[in-house]
Amino acid sequence: MKLTIFGASGRTGAELVRQALERGDDITVVVRRPASFAPGVTVRVVPDFADTAALREAIDDADAVLSAIGPRSNTDAHVAAPATRAILAAHPGRIVVISAAPVAPPPPDDSFISRRIALPIVERALRPVYEDLREMEAALAASDSVWTAFRPPRLTNGKATGRYRTRVGASVPRSFLLSRADLATAMLDSLTRPDTERAAVGVAG
Repeated sequence: MKLTIFGASGRTGAELVRQALERGDDITVVVRRPASFAPGVTVRVVPDFADTAALREAIDDADAVLSAIGPRSNTDAHVAAPATRAILAAHPGRIVVISAAPVAPPPPDDSFISRRIALPIVERALRPVYEDLREMEAALAASDSVWTAFRPPRLTNGKATGRYRTRVGASVPRSFLLSRADLATAMLDSLTRPDTERAAVGVAG
């Protein structure tokens, strides 16, 4: 497939690039400043994502856009929504992004500890982050693009196992961790999963 990847300099983005290369995909990465990537990766430098023409050129004829852009803490909370809106302005046909499990209410079959203790604490501690991700998901839902927003729990730097669980439209119950490598696998796999189109998808290890 021909893929355009945003956020490729981050840990999850790097996994997307690595795994897409292994799959034999044609990859273009979009970065704000020059950076080095593996041979075979086309690098597009777009310093200002308000430059819709440059973004449109970067995603032109791509089968899908994958974005690993997202906040790491409250200090950079308002990142995902503005970046995603800028990408959507370039009219990608297919786009896959990363949200987070606490964006949605916990599923009713989740554990009492998760529903009543753990998730409320996390939600309060990182409220600006989740508000940003909710704005991002709202922008996706209002767009004409075919979108998927993955909602993982806490991400780790573990190795790719190829084993993950998904639940379309809701978070995966009793899940606390997922490796960035397995998240990248799920994102790439979704490109051939029609059930994930125009949906938020819970994902967990």
